Order: sequence, then C-alpha cells, then structure tokens
Amino acid sequence: MQNTVRADNGVWIDVDTAEQTLLVMQGDSVKAIFENVAIGRYGTTWSKVTKDDKTPLGRFRVGWVNEKSRYYRFFGLNYPNLDTANRALEENRIDEETWLSIKQAKSRGRTPPQDTSLGGHIGIHGIGRGDQEVHHKYNWTNGCVALTNEQIDQLGKWIKPGIWVNIR
Repeated sequence: MQNTVRADNGVWIDVDTAEQTLLVMQGDSVKAIFENVAIGRYGTTWSKVTKDDKTPLGRFRVGWVNEKSRYYRFFGLNYPNLDTANRALEENRIDEETWLSIKQAKSRGRTPPQDTSLGGHIGIHGIGRGDQEVHHKYNWTNGCVALTNEQIDQLGKWIKPGIWVNIR
C-alpha cells in the first residue's frame, strides 16, 4: 500500500490518551474536538508488543483507509514507525532483519510490516456493531484509538493518507 495522497493543508490529529480526546488541529488552531475516545484495554506504551492490548505512543502518519472495516471505518497508521523500530532494536526486542524491513518500508513510502513482534494494524476506527455503552465506559481496543461511528463520519472529512497523528 502506497501513500498516494499526501496531506498538505496543515491538518493533523492530536490524541490525548489521558483526557481521552482527539483534536483535529490546523497548525496551532483546534478545528474539532472528539471526546470519550477509547484506547487499548491495558493503556498506552512506548514499547508495544504484539497482543499486549496497549496503544502505542508516538507520532505516526495515516497510511491507508479501509471503508469496509468490521469497525465501520479504519484509518490505518504507519505503525511500527522508524522511531518505534529504533527503540525496539536498541532494547533488543527486535532483530536487525525486522528493523531493516521497517526501515525499507519507510524509505519506499510503503506501509511497514504489520506482522512483527511489535504488532501492527494500529489505527483510528469506529465501533462497528459494537456496544455503545461498552465504548462509553471502558477502554476496549487491542491498541487502536476508537470513536463512535458517528464521530468517525465527522472525522472522515479531515483525515486522508499522509496526515500526522500524534498519540500521547
């Protein structure tokens, strides 16, 4: 999957996992606020691994959009990014071959491998046919950032491949 469309309107996304908000920013200006976002059921981490159900912290780009996701709509992030891979290599959590595959994907403008020990398939998505009450009461994802389907529809007018997403 290549990033064929690049965001160039200064719009970026800021996810505050402590406040459980997602802000649509244009430069320093707040354009939209989405509250009550859900994250990974076990919180956040700088050192994500497969199946830990934690949301990775960092700065990512939207790499693709899946309009037919079981979670309604899925804005896929370029996780694991090079910062994540560098940290994992330094901490001996991945080998050099895995690090190189992530680095090569980045240099070619492609989606990084989604099947490494660092996990993958991280994005911003809706709840699909999930329970609205569960969404409003709990962090329930496997590491993604989730909004209601209605919020995803509203967010969709701002997001396209290439846009920056900061998760903190």
